[in-house]
Amino acid sequence: MNLNLTIATRVGLNIIAVLGAIVALKLGQAIFIPLVIAILLASILWPSANRLHDFYRLPWPLACSIAVGMLVLLNLVVTLGFVLAVPKLLQSLPNPRDPNAQKAFYTSLRNQIENISPVPLDEAYLPKEPESSTVFTYIQKTFEGETVITAVGNFLLYINSYLVQFILILFIVLFLLLEGRMLTRRVVEITGPSKEAQAKAVAALTEMAQVVRNFLVWRTVINLWLGVLLGIVFQFVFGLKQAWTWALLAGFLCYIPYLGPIIAGVPPLLDAFVSCPSPWYAVGLLAFYTLIVTLEGYFVVPLLMGRHMDLNATTVMLACIFWEVVWGVPGLFLAMPLMAALKAVCEQVPGWLPWANLMSATVVEAGPPGSTPPPEAVPPPVDLEKTAVMDEPIEAPREKVMHK
Repeated sequence: MNLNLTIATRVGLNIIAVLGAIVALKLGQAIFIPLVIAILLASILWPSANRLHDFYRLPWPLACSIAVGMLVLLNLVVTLGFVLAVPKLLQSLPNPRDPNAQKAFYTSLRNQIENISPVPLDEAYLPKEPESSTVFTYIQKTFEGETVITAVGNFLLYINSYLVQFILILFIVLFLLLEGRMLTRRVVEITGPSKEAQAKAVAALTEMAQVVRNFLVWRTVINLWLGVLLGIVFQFVFGLKQAWTWALLAGFLCYIPYLGPIIAGVPPLLDAFVSCPSPWYAVGLLAFYTLIVTLEGYFVVPLLMGRHMDLNATTVMLACIFWEVVWGVPGLFLAMPLMAALKAVCEQVPGWLPWANLMSATVVEAGPPGSTPPPEAVPPPVDLEKTAVMDEPIEAPREKVMHK
């Protein structure tokens, strides 16, 4: 009876602790989101700053500043691409003050639907006369008055908030780079005076930093080439009006697993359906986009990322749902690196290997109880003065080590 009570109490305390952590993450998102993003960016920029310091003999503060400057330049290019796309996108829409242009757009759209529809269109839903269409009337009233001005104002407010957050993240990234070695030593010292515990902490932090860095770097490289390929095909094969805008959007949204590529495929499909001479262009674009996304998800990503993306589909979907509920849209972009880091830690901490296997698509076998680990699995002594977790270089994917 006492044993059952003890187990029940322990389970209850664990549940309360997990719920408390979730509430803390939700309430403290204004602090945690910039901090997590800054840590991820610092893990990416660390090798660049380290190379500038070691090979080019630049002072460490200058090397860190140059690395952050490259990040600022890249962000400005991406932001400028989206900002410049907005006026072009608005110009491609029917003039809200020109009823004739709106009617012509509706007629063209209806003709496209009629050409591809296997059955005659229902006049109750899509009548030939625009004035008889409830949908056309609703959209026309929506674009009248202050709707467009309000939308543009909200967009500018979002850009302003984004810039403020980005500046805050940049400062955190710079401080993390400048004090990375010192912070790493302090984190390792928290585990206690035991050299074995410190060695395990170093191994866990090193694996976590390496996995996150490899994932983000390879994901960025894949998204870059994917965006370039889509932009070329959208522009020169299908002739879309906003070809490079949709390509940039696809490269950005593909950081979100599963849902991102689906959302990114909707705008170019609508663009092809409305602007191309035949609705079958949209069908061809859908087939091409599905093929590219399938090849990218099932062949390119596993080939380049290897075990760094060794998460099963259930874990990925649940992680996206959880982090979206906790942190909203930023949580969707952070779900994959956070789960990859958590899985890497579970693989290094004794007793947590079953949780890593629960998240993994493959199985890492541990030795039998009481068995002696192989010599290469015994962590070496730790010199806290030389501990620099983020000094590990980006390496090619390797197979998972099976301990038997």
